[in-house]
Amino acid sequence: MSAADLGRVAVLMGGNSAEREVSLRSGAAVTAALQSVGADVVAIDIQGHAIHQLTNENFDLAFIAMHGRGGEDGTIQGVLEWLNKPYTGSGVMASALAMDKWRTKLIWQAAGLPTPKAFLLDSSSDWKQVIAELNCDAIVKPAREGSSIGMRKVHDAAELQASYEFASGYDALVLAEQWIQGGEFTVAIVDGEALPPIQLKTTHAFYDYEAKYQANDTQYLLPCGLDVEKEAELKALAKRAFDVLGCQGWARIDVMQHSDGSFWLLEANTAPGMTDHSLVPMAARAAGIEFPQLVVKLLAEAKGRVSE
Repeated sequence: MSAADLGRVAVLMGGNSAEREVSLRSGAAVTAALQSVGADVVAIDIQGHAIHQLTNENFDLAFIAMHGRGGEDGTIQGVLEWLNKPYTGSGVMASALAMDKWRTKLIWQAAGLPTPKAFLLDSSSDWKQVIAELNCDAIVKPAREGSSIGMRKVHDAAELQASYEFASGYDALVLAEQWIQGGEFTVAIVDGEALPPIQLKTTHAFYDYEAKYQANDTQYLLPCGLDVEKEAELKALAKRAFDVLGCQGWARIDVMQHSDGSFWLLEANTAPGMTDHSLVPMAARAAGIEFPQLVVKLLAEAKGRVSE
């Protein structure tokens, strides 16, 4: 499908989540890519009045470049469903599930997929017992934030409690997850296909916000360093994780590899970043898909889904 066949494309960006600034960068990159191929495009900064903004804007198709709550959790997807406008990425249910790391984990566990042991925390949690159950190494996460916002690695009960209090400032739902020591990988799924995996190496304790968007020493290994069989295993696991959640269009699945070689699913991102540091465009380029082609491909998939 050519850019001209897409009709008028609205690139939705911004929003009011903690990832607003990253979203604005993603949206600007997508808008520029569409302009470079001659598409009819309008950029819309969603600022809390999405229904009013979108009702008053003339467009045929939406590219969702919003990250975090409000944009990646089924909310904007629901608005677009009511407006009968096709959009990139997963539908309401899969978006809401994937945004919630705790419920994503429960679904993967029910499907028999490997994901690290975790506990949901609250102010009455037994910090000593939880950290002992997680072998004294854990990562504390707000369940419904992205870009590693609010996350901390912990080693003892005192750090666990302090990190819970820190993370709960971002979300009422907080989990502590067993730390997997080993390689960190991410796999982009685009239009039903797993793209070449990327191995991430950082000098930070983990691939945090600064390592993702600000650091210049983060390493992105492509090829990822796995042998052919292990890479195929990783891609198949990521695709299965995508399918079990009911995702559509595209997503990025984050995975750890334990030192024994086993893979462990961390989370699914249903509206991944599209900035100059972003991983899906990097993986797509390795598969021979340049950035403007990637954007058009995602929009074409979304538009094609309407007629299915």
